[in-house]
Amino acid sequence: MLKVKRSFLEKLTGSSRIEDNNEYESPMKPLSRIYEEEEESEMIISPSSRNNAQEESLVSSDESEGQLTIDVYQTENDIVIKSTIAGVKPEDLDVSINNDMVSIRGERKNEEVVGEENYYYQECYWGNFSRSVILPVDVLSEKSEASMKNGILTIRLPKADNTKTKKIQVRGF
Repeated sequence: MLKVKRSFLEKLTGSSRIEDNNEYESPMKPLSRIYEEEEESEMIISPSSRNNAQEESLVSSDESEGQLTIDVYQTENDIVIKSTIAGVKPEDLDVSINNDMVSIRGERKNEEVVGEENYYYQECYWGNFSRSVILPVDVLSEKSEASMKNGILTIRLPKADNTKTKKIQVRGF
C-alpha cells in the first residue's frame, strides 16, 4: 500500500487529502513517490527490536526523570558547569562529585494543580531531574563550589595540577 506523506498543514489541522479514484496509474512513478517508498522501507522494524523498544519505553515510563541541559567549559584554573534550574530551591539540589563524574539531582515541584484538559501547552518539566557528566580532567573535589543566582546553577571545580612532579624519598629498613 502506498503511503502519501502528509503536508505540514494536514498534520497541524488533522485534515486529509481527497484524491481522485482513477483506475489508470502511469507506469512512470513520480520522484516524490519513489522517495516516499524508500522512506517506508527504511522504517521497517524487526519484531525483536520492536519488543526491545516496547520494553525500554515501559522501563523509562516507570522511572521517568527529566534531564538537565548543561554547559561545561574550562578556565585557566577551573572546570565550570552551568545549568538553568528555575523554580528549585538550592537546598532541594544534590550535587555530588565522585572520582571523575559530577551528578546533579533535584525535583521541580508544581505548586498548582491543573487538569490535563485545561492545558493549551505543557512544555515545562515538573518532577525529578538529574544529570551526570564525566569530567575531562582531574579536579580537586574538596575545593569545589556550587552557587545559584537567578535560577542558574554554577559549579566550579578546581583543576588538579598533574604537571607537578612529587619526589618521594625511599627509606631503607
